[in-house]
Amino acid sequence: MSENNWDSCAVIPSTNCNNIAFSLASKYNITMLQDSIRILQAQGYKATKPRRLVLDVLEKTEKPLSPYDIQDVLHTRGKYLNHVTIYRILSLFCSLNLAHKMLSSGGFVKCSLAATEGCHRFMVCQHCGAIREFADKELCQEEYTFAEDLGFYTEHHLSEFSGLCSRCYRK
Repeated sequence: MSENNWDSCAVIPSTNCNNIAFSLASKYNITMLQDSIRILQAQGYKATKPRRLVLDVLEKTEKPLSPYDIQDVLHTRGKYLNHVTIYRILSLFCSLNLAHKMLSSGGFVKCSLAATEGCHRFMVCQHCGAIREFADKELCQEEYTFAEDLGFYTEHHLSEFSGLCSRCYRK
């Protein structure tokens, strides 16, 4: 088994395999938040207060969150957004590649690769819950070609790999 170096990811200990780990310094979070706002505006969307609130929650979390989880986080901060509004915001963020919905948990995470070309994929450690996002343009093209060879025309595809990160594999 080949080892991937996941040591740069901060790992959140938990029995739940649906945690996400980002190693982002707070200065980097501010930059990512500003980049996300620029992307919204460049696509003709306003950086409304509700959108900024959801972006801020996604930036500061280390696990996938459902719309209800986001609503709870906002409530602890003295803010309120209806869960339907949060669903709509998350749908917009996913369409702009600012966030992704995790297949394994159904929660949403902030895109950590920004404008990296290729379809974004996730490797999820089943032991510690660490998640590593990656993109590969050639793999994406191969999947489209494979589907077309079978007579299927893909509009969008998602995938998650589950297994063990290098840290858990070594144990």
